[in-house]
Amino acid sequence: MKSIRLICFTLLFLFSATGFNSTVYAQEHVDIEAYRDDAEKIINAAMKDNQKFEYLTQFADRFGHRFSGSESLENSIDWIVNEMKKDGFDRVFTQDVKVPYWVRGEESATLMSPRKKNLPMLGLGGSVATPEEGIEAEVLVVSSFEDLKEKADQAEGKIVLYDVPFTTYGQTVQYRLRGAVEAAKVGAVASLIRSVGPYSMQTPHTGTSRYEDGVKKIPHAAITLEDAAMIHRMSDRGETIRILLEMDAKTLPNATSRNIIAEMKGSENPEEIVVFGGHIDSWDVGQGVMDDAGGCFAAWEALRIMKELGLRPKRTIRVVMWTNEENGLRGGNAYRDMVMGNGSLENHILAMESDGGVFEPKGFGFSGSDEAFAMIKEIGKLLEPIGSNNITRGGGGADIGPIMREGVPGMGLVVDGSRYFWYHHTAADTIDKLSAEEYNKCIATMAVMAYVAADAEKTLPR
Repeated sequence: MKSIRLICFTLLFLFSATGFNSTVYAQEHVDIEAYRDDAEKIINAAMKDNQKFEYLTQFADRFGHRFSGSESLENSIDWIVNEMKKDGFDRVFTQDVKVPYWVRGEESATLMSPRKKNLPMLGLGGSVATPEEGIEAEVLVVSSFEDLKEKADQAEGKIVLYDVPFTTYGQTVQYRLRGAVEAAKVGAVASLIRSVGPYSMQTPHTGTSRYEDGVKKIPHAAITLEDAAMIHRMSDRGETIRILLEMDAKTLPNATSRNIIAEMKGSENPEEIVVFGGHIDSWDVGQGVMDDAGGCFAAWEALRIMKELGLRPKRTIRVVMWTNEENGLRGGNAYRDMVMGNGSLENHILAMESDGGVFEPKGFGFSGSDEAFAMIKEIGKLLEPIGSNNITRGGGGADIGPIMREGVPGMGLVVDGSRYFWYHHTAADTIDKLSAEEYNKCIATMAVMAYVAADAEKTLPR
């Protein structure tokens, strides 16, 4: 037993001494003590006043929603570019992106029996229109795709309503994405979903839907949690339910939008790039502040703070406001194509995204090598003063997804998401749902992480 203990002790000593300990490895390549003062300056600058929040508020009130193809999106991009140029960044430019152009038009849903009631509703992105006179039909209520299959012989000529309570976004969103296809396969003339969210005050949620080649396209829309539950109760009582659905949606030829790009050139290795940001488009309801103007403006402000403080890292820091995340991801794909085309993809050392609302920040979820993860965790310690130092495995974002799939390490800002899906894709995504203090903490969190990752002695390893 003594010899076994000696062997184990020797192996443990060698394991530690050879540098496999992740904390030791990170400390060797990120001297966070050297960044304590800079991190404190960044945090103090971000937290000192609410002018940055007022700037976001004015933007939201001025432009409202910014849906792909809309005039409001392009006007907002013009304004941002003009303001960014005033900040004196080393480079501000846009990248043209062809985006889908779906127009909602006039729409309504009316419960005709067992009583008449206007149903708050939102057509789902990409949906086809109803005939001019609308579609009035009996409703078949189902609680899952499996339930629909069991009731398939009852679906012909009816409007299928999926009353599926929210569990997780990834699970429940499938009814928004695939609901029309599955309903059409069993002969339905239209489909409705219980809005994808855990909470409602008669607020329907919109979002992207999909069709499938070879399957008839039928209108697809969302109603509120309250009304879906009410209709389900009526159905359980054996009452006959009829709804009149009227939708004037149409898909127009692709439009031209733009990614917005601003950068601070690195002082020693300008060819290496840390990129971070969010998506500037939104759905065509509300102000799109939580999703995702707040993430865009937080990244912008983070870069501006670095410049104001005279903090120029060794590597280039680039802010991108991607277009068309909501109903096409064309901006993220176009950015990938651009950096692959100009040969700079391999020099992207880190991509970071904020697209979960700028609520109380908790830290980041990171996807990359073990060595890189250890370094990011070490940098995260600098965020302890504002409580956003929790670094976990697994993270990224929709817009940075295309370059992450090409090997770029990626991370997503993690915030308190307890209220995010209350307002997600609704008319209630407005500036009053956010807190200036929480927003400022998000700015500080992104700024510290981006700056130190861009300035560390060791390049973040893939």
